Amino acid sequence: MKETVELQVKGMSCEHCKTAVEGALRAIDGIESATVNLDKNTVAVTFDPVKVDFDHFTEAIDEAGYELIGQV
Repeated sequence: MKETVELQVKGMSCEHCKTAVEGALRAIDGIESATVNLDKNTVAVTFDPVKVDFDHFTEAIDEAGYELIGQV
């Protein structure tokens, strides 16, 4: 069963940021899609909750150089 969450991310401002965050999240096993909205500073993530949890999102976004603020 897939779930989708919208996450608020601090520090994204350009296409490079979008690519970095989406790529970091998509690289995690269990994440089906990650789509950044630069206007709202959010990323919509569709994932398998059996394989992935909020800590995975935080770690991936952190490693990409951005800060996960929380869920919208």
